Amino acid sequence: MSATDVTLLSAAAAARAVQRGELSPAELFQAYRAAAAADELNAYLWVADEAQAPEAPAGAPLGGVPLAVKDLFCTAGVPSQAGSRILEGYRPPYTASVVARLAAAGAPLLGKTNQDEFAMGSSNENSAFGPVLNPWDRTRVPGGSSGGSAAAVAAGSAPWALGTDTGGSIRQPAALCGIVGLKPTYGTVSRYGMIAFASSLDQAGPLTRDVTDAALLLAHMVGQDERDSTSIGFPGEIALPRSDSLAGIRLGVPEELSGAGVGIEPGVLDAFGATLKLAESLGATVETCRLPHAPHALSAYYVLAPAEASSNLARYDGVRYGARVEDGGLVGMYTQTRSAGFGPEVKRRIMLGTYSLSSGYYDAYYGRAQRVRTKIAEDFASAFERFDFVVTPTSPSVAFELGAKTADPLSMYLNDYCTVPMSLAGIPAISIPNGLSAGLPTGFQLCGPAFSENRVLEAAFALEQAIGFDAAGARSDGG
Repeated sequence: MSATDVTLLSAAAAARAVQRGELSPAELFQAYRAAAAADELNAYLWVADEAQAPEAPAGAPLGGVPLAVKDLFCTAGVPSQAGSRILEGYRPPYTASVVARLAAAGAPLLGKTNQDEFAMGSSNENSAFGPVLNPWDRTRVPGGSSGGSAAAVAAGSAPWALGTDTGGSIRQPAALCGIVGLKPTYGTVSRYGMIAFASSLDQAGPLTRDVTDAALLLAHMVGQDERDSTSIGFPGEIALPRSDSLAGIRLGVPEELSGAGVGIEPGVLDAFGATLKLAESLGATVETCRLPHAPHALSAYYVLAPAEASSNLARYDGVRYGARVEDGGLVGMYTQTRSAGFGPEVKRRIMLGTYSLSSGYYDAYYGRAQRVRTKIAEDFASAFERFDFVVTPTSPSVAFELGAKTADPLSMYLNDYCTVPMSLAGIPAISIPNGLSAGLPTGFQLCGPAFSENRVLEAAFALEQAIGFDAAGARSDGG
């Protein structure tokens, strides 16, 4: 089997080929290592060399299929920089729990992927190491903040990848790159060793070529971890989806997140409508539902997440690790280190968060945003009394041109309009590719109650089979 043929296999198919003896883990690793080393999208910040390819444990369920990992995860002895100059060259002494779990299951580390600095962004243009390019069109963004992971999978230089999702950072780049992205229920995957942005929202998840690969990777990610106080594990096991029917499934379509007046591009709405009709042909019933507080989700998120970031990023002071700018005095060293080390977006969010937590403003901003978050969770709970799943477009637009929104933070933040509510509620949500608009991929988002990952994956799989989207189109230009 040629290296090109190897990289065309899905991760699940590659694992089966290894288990049948048709392919060796070493061949698999070297094929992807060569593809990653030849990356022209700036998707990788570090790629393993040949000597760093560990042997997959005998009978490993993931079969030695290598894994690309977002730069936000600590990996022992390997640069873990969160896309930031303040951590440039930092090599932690330990590995994040989820990365270690996957390595033990037979998914060795292939490379570390580029990202928006500290996961703050929707386009991957906030990385201190340059923007990632979209493999469908290199003049456009891949989405963010997990843009490097999404672009690597879409371009075929990684069979699957780890990302993180705080307000949509797995699902939105998955949609813009034409792949699958899943945000699990908050707490089901350990955050230990994941460099923090907003601790009550951050969650690791898979970016893959198809729903089966997402289920396979997730099955070895979930589990309680005593080193993460928010870890709650997963009841039961993640199963590989097999259903080709949506018979009896009730889909709720919230006008607040999918109506014509909420800023969603016509081509994205057309693809969404076509997918709803396809769902009906598979046996689902589709009705409108209400999420009355969803329009306030973005405002609440951009109070809560920066507030948590303001606290989490206080540790980067030039004293314990990372960059240091000497200034002859302690306060000067703090100031100059943070000024030189953090990029503009990170500074903006630290200032927003610090302000909202300051004396006299806490109740007016942070406290009120927390109450909105509770209302949003209650809205979803009410919707799930009538519907099995709530569905929306994943992103309001297809991939936009590099630089198109960098001067307008609000326009950039609106890219997360459809994904932030699920993050605030802590529920699982998946994005699958559901067509093209102007030659660029669109995404269909499906979310369910907490711990409903198996049902979400089954429904997404049935839709995926019916849609028949060919992600290999992302590589048609050799990118």
